[in-house]
Amino acid sequence: MTITITAFERSPDGGQGMARDIRVRWALEEVGQPYGVRLLSFKAMKEPAHLALHPFGQIPTYQEGDLALFESGAIVFHIAERHAGLLPDDANARARAITWMFAALNTVEPPIVDREVAEYLEDETWYEQRLPFIDERIRKRLGELSGRLGNADWLDGAFSAGDLLMVTVLRRLEGSGILEEYPNISAYVARGKARPAYKRAFVAQLAVFTAAPTA
Repeated sequence: MTITITAFERSPDGGQGMARDIRVRWALEEVGQPYGVRLLSFKAMKEPAHLALHPFGQIPTYQEGDLALFESGAIVFHIAERHAGLLPDDANARARAITWMFAALNTVEPPIVDREVAEYLEDETWYEQRLPFIDERIRKRLGELSGRLGNADWLDGAFSAGDLLMVTVLRRLEGSGILEEYPNISAYVARGKARPAYKRAFVAQLAVFTAAPTA
């Protein structure tokens, strides 16, 4: 059965790997599964056909036969469970990798997304005043993460779905200057981006944005 995911027709980030379909693309590339992509306009994302797949009108979604999923973390988890390469065989190591998946999305990502919202609303003085507090929360999380990572290549032994999600979350800080304050985390992100599967996913997402518009 062919896997089909959804992605932005015109990504707000210009195809720079911030849209969350990159997580699903990367996971599928890591496990060697081919997939198709259905591109959606912002208008189409709010129409009944897409809302039947994603009740919140977002991307990505995942379809395979009669299975339809939404939420990038849930999709990556499904892929990791179905195909070897993203979760360890050992039960305890597997549980720890899944824990890191949740940590990436529930603990590390929220303040980073808050910062992005603050930047979008930069004309709002109350958000300008709040930004230092957001950055303090981010630095607290990165300090804790840095201490846990230490000199290791990955969060818990071999690369896993936990690392995949964590790297995509941390990438959202690129250009802010904050990530560079933590050399081991910067190197960790660079290792993730250097993986051949990530590179293929990034090129595929970027190609959507750079492709010539159809007549």
